[in-house]
Amino acid sequence: MADNGPPPPPPSGRNPKLPGRADGGWPRWSLWVVVAVFIAVLAGTATFNPQEGTDVAYSEFLTQVEEGEVEGIEYNNVTARIEGEYVDGSTFRTTGQDPFPEADLELLRSKGVKFENLTPSGNFVVDLLIPIFLPFLIVIGFFWWMAKRQQSQMGGIMSIGRSKAKTYTTERPGTTFADVAGYGAVKREITEVVDFLKNPERFADIGARIPKGVLLVGPPGTGKTLIARAVAGEAGVPFLSVTGSDFMEMFVGVGASRVRDLFSEARKMGRAIIFVDEIDSIGRKRGAGLGGGHDEREQTLNQMLAEMDGFEPTEGIVMMAATNRPDILDPALLRPGRFDRQVVVPLPELEDRKEILEVHIKHKKMSDDVDIDVIARGTPGMSGADLANLVNEAALYAVRHGDKKVTAYHFDMARDRVLMGVKRDSMVLSETEREAVAYHETGHALCAALLPNADPLHKVTIIPSGMALGVTMQLPLEDRHIYRRDYIEDRLVVMLGGRIAEELVFDMNSTGASDDLMRATETAQKMVKEWGMSEKVGPMAWGGGSAVFLGDSMMNSQEFSNETARVIDEETQAILLAMEDKCRALLTKNRKALDLVARNLLEKETIDGTEVNRLIRIANEPPIVKPTPSPSTLD
Repeated sequence: MADNGPPPPPPSGRNPKLPGRADGGWPRWSLWVVVAVFIAVLAGTATFNPQEGTDVAYSEFLTQVEEGEVEGIEYNNVTARIEGEYVDGSTFRTTGQDPFPEADLELLRSKGVKFENLTPSGNFVVDLLIPIFLPFLIVIGFFWWMAKRQQSQMGGIMSIGRSKAKTYTTERPGTTFADVAGYGAVKREITEVVDFLKNPERFADIGARIPKGVLLVGPPGTGKTLIARAVAGEAGVPFLSVTGSDFMEMFVGVGASRVRDLFSEARKMGRAIIFVDEIDSIGRKRGAGLGGGHDEREQTLNQMLAEMDGFEPTEGIVMMAATNRPDILDPALLRPGRFDRQVVVPLPELEDRKEILEVHIKHKKMSDDVDIDVIARGTPGMSGADLANLVNEAALYAVRHGDKKVTAYHFDMARDRVLMGVKRDSMVLSETEREAVAYHETGHALCAALLPNADPLHKVTIIPSGMALGVTMQLPLEDRHIYRRDYIEDRLVVMLGGRIAEELVFDMNSTGASDDLMRATETAQKMVKEWGMSEKVGPMAWGGGSAVFLGDSMMNSQEFSNETARVIDEETQAILLAMEDKCRALLTKNRKALDLVARNLLEKETIDGTEVNRLIRIANEPPIVKPTPSPSTLD
C-alpha cells in the first residue's frame, strides 16, 4: 500500500479536540465526578460510626450491674452514651444520664465494674469542614461556574467571525466521479482542475495556468453539489465546503470577516479547493437592491472579490461555486481571473437518464419486465433528483401492493404520480361535472392524437389528480432542443382543445380551462416578444432571461414604447384566435370521435393513447351500406 504521507494539519493551526472534551482540556463529566466523590466522602465521614453489641435499657443495665454480670463500661461525656462488656465477653450499648449520677457511680465501684470516662475529640469534617468550609466552597464553585459560562459566551462572540466551512480530506466524503452517472463533458472539465491540484508540475512545464474559479451552472436537482462532493473525493487535497448563507449574520462585518478567515485557512493548507454552494445568495449584482453600497451582502461580496484577486497562480487554490441563477450574479465575479470557467450542468439527456436510472435501481429488486430504455424515454425534462424520486416512488408502490419486486406497472404509477400528482379518490363529482371533464379532456386528447406535429398521446384520465380534475398526458419520442413554429402552434391547439370541446358540446364555457388559457397566453406572448414569430413585430425580442429580484425591475425602464406594447397584445390575441379557429375546425370535423372517446372515458375513467387512436379510426370509418337489390332479383 502506498504511503500517502502525514495527514494534513488541522484548520487554522488549532489543536484537534479530543473526543469527549469540551475545549481540549478535561472532559465535561470530570467535574461532576469530583463533586460526587466529595459528597460521598462527606456523607461517609459524617455517618461512619461503627457500633457493635446489644442495645439494652438503662434500668436493665443497672440490674445487670447489681447481679455482677458487667465487666466494665466506657462513658461518653458528650453524648452520655455507654458502651460496656459483660463478664462472658459480649458487648452492649445503652444511654445514660448527663452527668453520670453519683449513686450509680458508687454502685459500679461497689461491684468492681471498670469505669472509663471518655471525652472524644471532635470530627474535623463534621465539626469544622461542613459548617464552615462547605458554604465557602459552594460560593467559590458558583463563581467559578459563572466565570466559565461567561468565558464560553465571550468565546462564542469572539469567534463569530470565524469561517463555518467544513473541511474534507481524501477519506471523506467517499463520493467519486464513478458515483456520478452521465455528464461526461462536465466530469472532463472538473477532472482537469483535479489533475492540476494533484500534479501541478505537468501544467507548469508548458506554462499553462489553471482557472482560478469554476462555476457550476444548471437547473435545480441536476447534481451540482454531488459533482462537488465527487471532486472532494477525487482531489486528494483538502476541500473546504461552505454555503453562501453561512457568510451572512445579523452583525455588521461578520460576512467579510468569515470570507477572510476562509481564505486564510485555505492558504495554510497549501493546495486546496474552496466550494461555495448557492453563491447567488451573496454574489448578486451590486447596486441592484435597495440597501445601497453599505449593504452587508455587498460588503461580503467585495471581500470575496478582493480575496480572489489576491491569489497567485502558484498558490494552488481553486475556488468552485454552484448556482442555478447565473443571470443575477455580479459581472465582477464572472470576469477572467475570478470565475474563469463556467461549466453548465444541464438536464440529463436520454443516455444520461439511462445511466442515472441504472445507478438508482442498482440496490433495488427489479422485475424482468422493467425496461430502462422505456423509462428513460418517458421521462424527458427530469433532473437527476427527479429520477431518484421516481425510482423511490416505484419501490414504495411495490411495497404498498405487497410485491417482492418492482415492476413496470409500479414505474408507470410512479410516473403518473410525479407528473400528474396524487390521485384524489375521495373527491366525488356529479354526473354533470364528470361529463364536462370527460369532454374537456377528450378535446385535449383528440387534438394531441390528430395533429401531426404534436407530441404523441400517452394517457388521458378523468380521475382527479393533484390540483386538476382530469389529465391528458403526452410523451415526446425524443428530447427537443429547438422548437419549430408548427410544433408550438400545435401545442397551442392542444391547450385550447378542452375549451373548444366544451363549447361544441354544451354551447358554453366553464372555469375548467383557466390553467390552459394561462399557459397558452404565456406561450403566445413568448412567440411575439422573445422568439420573433410575429410579422408585425418582426425580429425583435424583449424580456428574455431578465433577472427577477428585489429592486431590479425598479432600476430598469420599460424596454419598448406603449405603441409597441399595444402591437404585442394585438399579435398575441391574433395568434390565440387563429389557433382557436384551427382547433374548432378540427374538433367539428371529428365530432363523432369526440363523442365516442368521451363515452369510453366516462365508462373506464382512464384510457391510453393507443385506445384513443383506435376509437378515432372506428369513428371515421365510413358506414357500411348494404346494396339495394335490383328489380330483376325481386322476381
